[in-house]
Amino acid sequence: MYKVKVYVTLRESVLDPQGKAVTQSLNSLNYREVADVRIGKYMELTIEKSERDLDEVVNEICTKLLANPVIEDYRYEVEECVAQ
Repeated sequence: MYKVKVYVTLRESVLDPQGKAVTQSLNSLNYREVADVRIGKYMELTIEKSERDLDEVVNEICTKLLANPVIEDYRYEVEECVAQ
């Protein structure tokens, strides 16, 4: 079994209004050293071992459901779960 940590973020070229709002709020709270905030999504998937290639499965899941490939990028990390 694998634990897959997926990180989805807006592409650099895409405006992030939520990130802008957080940046402005932090600045108004006197955290003026914060220059920019980008908001993203984090998900953990537990995937059972199968005959399919794990990278292929995760890439399909990300492009079909978890990320919008037109405006978002994604990356992921895989950890093998230890049986208990």
